[in-house]
Amino acid sequence: MNINVMKKYQLVWALIGAMAFTSCGDDDAPDAENPEEIITGVTLTFTPTGGGSDLVFTATDPDGEGPEDLAVSGPIQLSLNTTYELSIGMEGLDGEDIGAEVAEEDEEHQLFFSWTDGLFSSPAGNGNIDNADDDVDYLDVDGNGLPVGLLTEWSTSATQGAGTFRVILKHQPDIKSATSTSSDGETDVDLTWVLQVQE
Repeated sequence: MNINVMKKYQLVWALIGAMAFTSCGDDDAPDAENPEEIITGVTLTFTPTGGGSDLVFTATDPDGEGPEDLAVSGPIQLSLNTTYELSIGMEGLDGEDIGAEVAEEDEEHQLFFSWTDGLFSSPAGNGNIDNADDDVDYLDVDGNGLPVGLLTEWSTSATQGAGTFRVILKHQPDIKSATSTSSDGETDVDLTWVLQVQE
């Protein structure tokens, strides 16, 4: 074999090696997935701002990864003409603190709320699930100054009434903005309680 032929073989093997190295490089590796969290418990804690005991309402998933969904506990019962701070906690399998993870990733998450009109004096209206511009009194914001919803404020009406209270947690990676809505992103939680405002 002469030198020119040997050089050709060396060049061919060098190209094959370079192609093999390139095809195994990190550029072709799939992006790491962010698996969906399994939420097995949601806790709403209404704390009267004027003093008094916390009121706690829950939703639980009886079978974890099984086919059953989160189920709410009994009705939310709030007092007339009272202002509450509402904090929302979430738990995953083996007691994992999903609420803390949502807080850490708050630029990807937002809680939306709706309720029967007239049950609250503030915020007025029926919530921001149907219209993101409607009033909700958020007390927490993410690094971009956008609402999160793990902490909110609510003032009940001065008249008795009953209806519903709905909470939706949306996961909105790379799409959460001042104009994103409850229709954007993936739904992590969608729960509706009966709500009673009474003496």
